[in-house]
Amino acid sequence: MSNWNTALCETNDISIHYTRTGGNKPPLILLHGLMTNGLCWTALARALENDYDVIMPDARGHGRSSIPNYGYRYEDHANDIAGLINALELPPPFLLGHSMGGMTAAVVASRKPNLLRGLILADPTFLSPEVQREVRDSDVADQHRKMLQLPLEEVVSAARARHPNRSQETLELFARARLQTSMSAFDVLTPPNPDYKQLMSRIDIPCLLLFGDKGVVTPVVAETLQHLHPGLQAEQIREAGHSLHMDQPERFTAAVKAFLTSMNAHGK
Repeated sequence: MSNWNTALCETNDISIHYTRTGGNKPPLILLHGLMTNGLCWTALARALENDYDVIMPDARGHGRSSIPNYGYRYEDHANDIAGLINALELPPPFLLGHSMGGMTAAVVASRKPNLLRGLILADPTFLSPEVQREVRDSDVADQHRKMLQLPLEEVVSAARARHPNRSQETLELFARARLQTSMSAFDVLTPPNPDYKQLMSRIDIPCLLLFGDKGVVTPVVAETLQHLHPGLQAEQIREAGHSLHMDQPERFTAAVKAFLTSMNAHGK
């Protein structure tokens, strides 16, 4: 990580902070979920940096990016990523997003297909309207407000109790990201989300959907999406919940690498 660069990108009247592995390689942008940040992709970036210029932005309201007073809809997040791609003058990148980042990635791909080369969705927040309301009405924001009052060591300790198999580095990265997440960021939970079926029907670039067996996306949803996007590849990662890249990092990384390699092999 010592050779990675960090910088700010000015777009949409805010500053987007990002970390970048660099090099004259195909660009790959990794979008994180709510309550995390770009550096939470560190392990995956290490696995891919020899072959890709990996770019890990902090979403608005997260990490070291701006915290505007408003503008936390998925459309706003998608505009930020389109702005980042244009500001960095990237050739069409691969775009991978998890959870909130997955929905953001789908919005980008549905609206600006010429901007991207390929898309990977990791258990995106493709929720029914009923579940969207349940999440909004849950205590997730209140729990976060309480978490913000705690020192880093307590947040790390609590995370270690929940995830004893994760490395100390990973626990600290996620704990720091949690404490850098503003309360404003939770505005993204306000329904309605974009209609994910409409989004997928409009996407015409190669796409991989990864989901666990205890996450948001179910096999039934995955099958429905494959009917809407005939080119969609779907792969279930067993023994993984919503944070499938953390629950099964080796399987997740292997699936991502295989998709990217196939894209390169076919010159797509």
